[in-house]
Amino acid sequence: MGLTVQKYGGTSVRDAERVMNVAERIVEAYKSGNNVVVAVSAQGDTTDDLIEKAKEINPKASKREMDMLLSTGEQISIALLAMAIEKLGYPVISLTGWQAGMKTDSNYGASRIHRIETERINNELDKRRIVIVAGFQGINKYDDITTLGRGGSDTSAVALAAALHADVCEIYTDVDGVYTTDPRIVPNAKKLNEISYDEMLELASLGANVLHNRSVEMAKKYNVKLAVKSSLNRVEGTYVKEVNQVEKMLVRGVTRDNDTARIALCDVDDTPGKAFSIFSMLAKSNISVDLIIQSIGKENKKDISFTVSESNLEAALKVLEENNSIINARETKWSKDVSKVSIVGAGMVNNSGVAATMFEALYNEHINIHMIATSEIKISVLVDRKDAERAVSAIHDKFNLA
Repeated sequence: MGLTVQKYGGTSVRDAERVMNVAERIVEAYKSGNNVVVAVSAQGDTTDDLIEKAKEINPKASKREMDMLLSTGEQISIALLAMAIEKLGYPVISLTGWQAGMKTDSNYGASRIHRIETERINNELDKRRIVIVAGFQGINKYDDITTLGRGGSDTSAVALAAALHADVCEIYTDVDGVYTTDPRIVPNAKKLNEISYDEMLELASLGANVLHNRSVEMAKKYNVKLAVKSSLNRVEGTYVKEVNQVEKMLVRGVTRDNDTARIALCDVDDTPGKAFSIFSMLAKSNISVDLIIQSIGKENKKDISFTVSESNLEAALKVLEENNSIINARETKWSKDVSKVSIVGAGMVNNSGVAATMFEALYNEHINIHMIATSEIKISVLVDRKDAERAVSAIHDKFNLA
């Protein structure tokens, strides 16, 4: 008897009709002879609605109490889904994160899973029950409810699959697989049959909203086979796994990330350790930096430009302002009207001319590049946000990914 772990996102369970549809999908897997464990997100916009309710009461509520509030969204989903499966006549039980043994650290709002104590889940599986687990949540050493932050339900599902040694972890969403780019931008984007962990990790980190990068990292670490499928149709999805030879495509995908802001520190001292002092300050405030450019020094001064997520822009500017006596920048400039456009492909490392082809596509569309970053399997550029979708389409066409 095999074990399948499934995960359903908020749009998949947003109303009664979709909850019943998901219940039927789960029962199909169960009837095939598999044990089934399911991680579920909060319905639709429930989490956003709860955040707004909190702001009405206390805009500066503690992270602990926010976790207590936000965890209720998943609790509603798992109970409703269990009721739907009961209606279909199959044995089922719903468990919160802590009932399922999901042990986390105490970083409220963005906790990391330390371990899963699987005894309760295994006992329920031994009774041939379908087990529905609240995604996105766990419990810390103080017995406080914690949430896992963005992409938490994906991470919960992969962690369960790893701990339970599942045969596959199926991530159900409102798209039917991983595409060469967002089909809403490029209608003739191609769905991939399979993709490597490294390529999927880069795509997830660079703005592809199919899987969260934390879940892909965990899947790679524990060799969990992932399948990305649609909860709305029966189309075969995309498998994410360790593969030696995937489809022979130089570039696997093109992504766009609008959650990007650029900061430029003008005329800072051109002395050893300056970059270290700047980026260590930001790191201490848990602000991640992505693209970085440092100009050639001139008259003992240089410019340092970098990007942060738009959600971190205000915090980053505050850190820089508070420490400007150390940084000693003549001026700090910033912009939110930018996007990061990237190409990803494991085949890029052994092929010359990939960057030139990408830049030619942008040149043909008269799109200016502000910053560039590269690795063995990706090239990212920063462009004006108004040009981002056009850039994605042009690059996708240039590499014949349709």
